[in-house]
Amino acid sequence: MRQKSEVRRKKSCQQWQDFCFLFLLLQLIWINRVIKKQKDTIMKNKITSVLLVLLATFITLGGTTSCKSKKRLAKEAAEAEYKSRVADAVKDLTAILDDETPWTLEEKEHRVQTIKDWNLQNAEVDDLLFQVEKKLARERAQAEQAAEAARKDAEAKAQAQQPKNVLETNFSRIAASNNVTQANSIINETLKLFESKNVPVLIIISQAGGFNDYDRPTTIENYLNYLKDQKVSRNRVSDLKFNDNGKITEVELIKN
Repeated sequence: MRQKSEVRRKKSCQQWQDFCFLFLLLQLIWINRVIKKQKDTIMKNKITSVLLVLLATFITLGGTTSCKSKKRLAKEAAEAEYKSRVADAVKDLTAILDDETPWTLEEKEHRVQTIKDWNLQNAEVDDLLFQVEKKLARERAQAEQAAEAARKDAEAKAQAQQPKNVLETNFSRIAASNNVTQANSIINETLKLFESKNVPVLIIISQAGGFNDYDRPTTIENYLNYLKDQKVSRNRVSDLKFNDNGKITEVELIKN
């Protein structure tokens, strides 16, 4: 409705200006004729002065009306944009508070910063910003804690996997060695990882219903010598147990 009203106002203003221009043009023609017929120079000058005053008045009024119209339109546009931003800010901040957005934490933080940069100076928006920033601060702290926990868990798994990798590598080296002296050297190097040479070695031969079926138990020393004699390593490390000094106290193997 406001747009239609503005269009009608502009059209009416233009029609009035056109009328005034046409009227002034007719006056110019009439005055020009009068001046030509007028023999009195002083009278000619007066008539010319009146004409100039009319012309200046018309130009001034037309320009002032146009400037006022542009200023009003600019003000209305600015007010409309401000209201639109306030509405968008309230909607988005409320959605963030109620966890009703698909945004990631980073996207929510970016949206909040954008709204703050608008500097709306609106009481409702300021209150929502305060609440949302507290909420996102908690979420950021939780995310950082989760990331730290995941990092420590990954480190723990890597540390747990490291002895398994070392053992499996040494098992393969012992089995592949064609030199008894070299094989014995690797065996002695491997035994340093264990609490003693009598640490039990359990070999899983089957699994069913959550239960393991084991082969006859042996010791780590016997198993390493077995690898040296058989020249083949058919098992991989399934699980290891350690004492407080980090030495292996039990080995659980499973057939490849």
